[in-house]
Amino acid sequence: MIQIRAEHHHDVAARERLLDACFGANRRAKTSERLREGRLPARGLAFAATRHGRLIGTLRLWNVAAGACPALLLGPLAVDPALQRQGLGRVMMHAALGRAESLGHGAVLLVGDAPYYERFGFSQALAANLTLPGPFARERFLGLELRAGAIDGAEGLVRATGQLAPAELGLAGAADGRRRAA
Repeated sequence: MIQIRAEHHHDVAARERLLDACFGANRRAKTSERLREGRLPARGLAFAATRHGRLIGTLRLWNVAAGACPALLLGPLAVDPALQRQGLGRVMMHAALGRAESLGHGAVLLVGDAPYYERFGFSQALAANLTLPGPFARERFLGLELRAGAIDGAEGLVRATGQLAPAELGLAGAADGRRRAA
């Protein structure tokens, strides 16, 4: 049986291995990573999918500002390669978006495969007047309003607004150290 639950601190190593398996060694070079680096995910919006106690999926959302509007940045969504195309990503997306809406969040942004994410209501139009702090593929930058009008008129740079990760946990500097070593 598959369980989707809140991510726990002990999931970190398995999550990092899963992300490496799904996205490769260059995953930390992506522009979206600049918005996550040294930050904690949005409260209550870090998910782990497990089967028989083993992590098989992850999805996290992060606090950002879309111009002057508060929003969330989704990503990454990853499912164990051996279990892809079986619907787990869809189930995780519905769980995450439902939870974000229930917590009062109004909009979600992401950089991803448009045909996949359009089925959840994401569109290029909602992100058309926004930019990211680095290179990105415009056609992959998508937005979704959980509350009508949540990012009406949003324009300009998307920037991180989430809580900084405590340095004593090693979370804030871990990505920096990996990037310097590369």
